[in-house]
Amino acid sequence: MSRHSEARRASRLQERLEALNTARELAAGVLPETELQMVYDVLERAASRRSLSGGHTVVGFFGATGSGKSSLFNAVSGSSLATAAARRPTTSAPLAGIWGAAGSGPLLDWLGVQERHELPGVADFADEDTGLILLDLPDFDSTKAANRQLVQHLAGMVDVLVWVLDPQKYADAAVHNDFLRPMATHGAVTLVVLNQLDKLSGSDAKAVMQSLHGILDRDGLGNVPVLGASALTGDGVSAVRSAIRNVVVQREAATQRLSADVTAAADALVSAAGPGEARGVTGASKAKLAAELAAAAHVPVVVDAVARSFARESARRTGWPVTRWLLRFRPDPLRRLNLGRADRNPELNRTSLPPAGAPEQARADAAVRSFAEEAAEGAPGPWHAAIRGAAREAREGLPDALDQAIAGTDLKTSRRPFWWALFNTFQWLALLLAVGGLGWLGVLAALGYLQLPVPEVPRTEGWPWPTLMVAGGVLLGVVLAITGRVLGRLAAKARARGAGRRLKAAVAAVAEEQIALPVEGETARLKAFNTAVKSARTR
Repeated sequence: MSRHSEARRASRLQERLEALNTARELAAGVLPETELQMVYDVLERAASRRSLSGGHTVVGFFGATGSGKSSLFNAVSGSSLATAAARRPTTSAPLAGIWGAAGSGPLLDWLGVQERHELPGVADFADEDTGLILLDLPDFDSTKAANRQLVQHLAGMVDVLVWVLDPQKYADAAVHNDFLRPMATHGAVTLVVLNQLDKLSGSDAKAVMQSLHGILDRDGLGNVPVLGASALTGDGVSAVRSAIRNVVVQREAATQRLSADVTAAADALVSAAGPGEARGVTGASKAKLAAELAAAAHVPVVVDAVARSFARESARRTGWPVTRWLLRFRPDPLRRLNLGRADRNPELNRTSLPPAGAPEQARADAAVRSFAEEAAEGAPGPWHAAIRGAAREAREGLPDALDQAIAGTDLKTSRRPFWWALFNTFQWLALLLAVGGLGWLGVLAALGYLQLPVPEVPRTEGWPWPTLMVAGGVLLGVVLAITGRVLGRLAAKARARGAGRRLKAAVAAVAEEQIALPVEGETARLKAFNTAVKSARTR
């Protein structure tokens, strides 16, 4: 393989590892910790292997008791390093046959292999320049738990896995269920050898090989090379050597192994999370949530209070001065709710709105739950729960946030319409006119009572001016009061509509910050997770 191609594969592997780590971080708190720890172990293992010798390929021989694994190891390596036994395993620790020892030490330290042997070159197989490390491992069905654990550990670390089976136990569920099937993604670095063919006739050997191919196909390893050999007679050993050498000389076994590990880890994340994408938050769902929360937070009560407060203040500003003072005895609806005061600090004070009762609380809870469910639609189970959980957690501080939002909304109570001052001026002029007429009539009455000459008063159409002044002043005051009340009610409705828009906007802002943003954060996290997993799975 060219250096350019090798560099390209290494770069792609790095990208996949980064994507896998991103997916792991995004899934924290959502997926089971066991799955996340497995992914972390893969990342740690990949980082360690890539920091060690890239010029060596580690090939592990795995097999059950009596499979002839150690004998095949000896036959392939052209040595007698491994001790063979037909019944219980005599291999209790891994041993390494090395071609090209320079630089292999740290790699073998990482693998935990203490017994190391430099081997002479084998024609058409390996020499000092090959960089091959051949491991003979304990039997995976060993009666010693430590041996079985060691095999499982090294099966996850070697670059190439050679599974040595025998005609008696080639279909054993232990090797297929515990090792081969879980590593179906590692076909590119897996080799299966059916040893001890010398015990079978030609027709039986052919039947067993066909059966083994079928079993491997069901394991997801249908494309894995399956070779027949006999360590005793030497038949097929050269083919095993050739298959191993072909993998080693390409110098990409370690990368392929790590790539398969990444694929398996990404598949495990997908299996734990489940497929699917959340529908997400929409503008319509935000509007619906804000409307429901506004109703639950008594926004209609505040809007009504704004209208009644404005109408009251309008009547007090434009009403007949003789009677308008009576309105002082009617409480201001906004003040009763602790709203509308210019000197009020919304961060320190709260409204006097009635606390949310069971119906209002149920309405708010239902709105938040419905919003979360709609946003989580289509999301896989764990992420669906995470989205709902985000909304549920945010819901705890919702009542206080809504109350503070209402308290902090500018209801524009300090703004006074220009016509109030106009009506007020004319009201006082009308009152002065009426009072002037009454004063004139009073003077005339006093002169008559004192038997003093009473001057002739001017008349219009026979009506004395003092009388016209009294009547005109009173009538003008009443007309202004009625007109002002009508205009006040119309303006109160407009003021209430404006206050309602601002209050709903404030509630919508709370809904956005308290509910929508956390939910959007979770849906965005799921989308990023799916993107990262997809990238990690793409070779």
